[in-house]
Amino acid sequence: MQLVLEKRAERSNTIALVSPLIAICLTIVTMTILFAILGKNPLLALHAYFIAPLTDGYSLQEIAVKATPLVMIAIGLSLCYLANAWNIGAEGQFLIGAVAGSWIAVKTQGIDAGAWVLPAMLVLAAAAGALYALIPAICKVKFGASEILTSLMLVYVADLFLDYLVRGPWRDPHGFNFPTTAEFDPVATVPLLIDGGRLHLGSIIALLVVAAAAILLGRTIKGFEIRVVGAAPRAARFGGFNANQLIILTFAVSGALAGLAGIIEVAGPVGHLQPGISPGYGFTAIIVAFLGRLNPLGILIAGLFLALTFIGGEQAQIAMKIPLDVTKVFQGILLFYVLACDSLILYRFKLVFPSRQVTRGAG
Repeated sequence: MQLVLEKRAERSNTIALVSPLIAICLTIVTMTILFAILGKNPLLALHAYFIAPLTDGYSLQEIAVKATPLVMIAIGLSLCYLANAWNIGAEGQFLIGAVAGSWIAVKTQGIDAGAWVLPAMLVLAAAAGALYALIPAICKVKFGASEILTSLMLVYVADLFLDYLVRGPWRDPHGFNFPTTAEFDPVATVPLLIDGGRLHLGSIIALLVVAAAAILLGRTIKGFEIRVVGAAPRAARFGGFNANQLIILTFAVSGALAGLAGIIEVAGPVGHLQPGISPGYGFTAIIVAFLGRLNPLGILIAGLFLALTFIGGEQAQIAMKIPLDVTKVFQGILLFYVLACDSLILYRFKLVFPSRQVTRGAG
């Protein structure tokens, strides 16, 4: 007797819908075991992670703040993944967008430049993120290089470039030698939506991005082209769709959204450029994209859920002395279960009983 995976005759829509829920449940069970191993009360730990942040108004704002970059980046990644183009370097595009937008803030520091500064920062950040994402896209189209490897390696280039700037030419001379720029002027910061909190205009921009992506994928020819090229490449070629052009387009859009998210994070909650502006948003957004089934509305819900784990992890660290790195473990386990459960969409388990062969000798 042998347990094997058998390809389904057709895709199971039911499994596709419940797969994220199964992954979340399995992750919670695994984390319960992990909390018990760490000597923490699992029920109290889960309450700190998933219930306590929802009972406080300030924490709800923080969830929206954390979800903003996750949702924006994941929307861009979903377009790539739907077109069967694998952008793994959104973290680098996020950082490059933050650097490019911050250049304007640094150069206009203290001169009362005017209201044009923030829009210019947003545009430059989006353009820089798009151009940075085009590097692996062009390498893929022109030279056949793996976009997974090239986009991932460029993350470290962006990270080191940011580190060089804030420790060198952009370092605040009055910052006591800390690797940071000076605080941005008010004209270079994202406006707050609620006084006394950190909820900012970027959250509205994220919602507009979700709506635009939903219209693109559901109502336009280009959205249909993205889905066809990813799901049925041969049919796309017969239909006259150019897969290489689509790789360029989706990478550019994905990079632009990641870069825009980068400068919104820096000009919003952070207020200046420094190392560590991202707790891994670009990589966590990959989980958000798949957990949301590459659907804009699903990504919005998944982004809020992953943001809840960030805020819950901080509260669990304070209240129960649970290491903050447990949050990354949680997210990694969740991605593992999401990918594992996704295999059930195309395959099913089947027991195979090997047949016995009887060999007769010659009489």
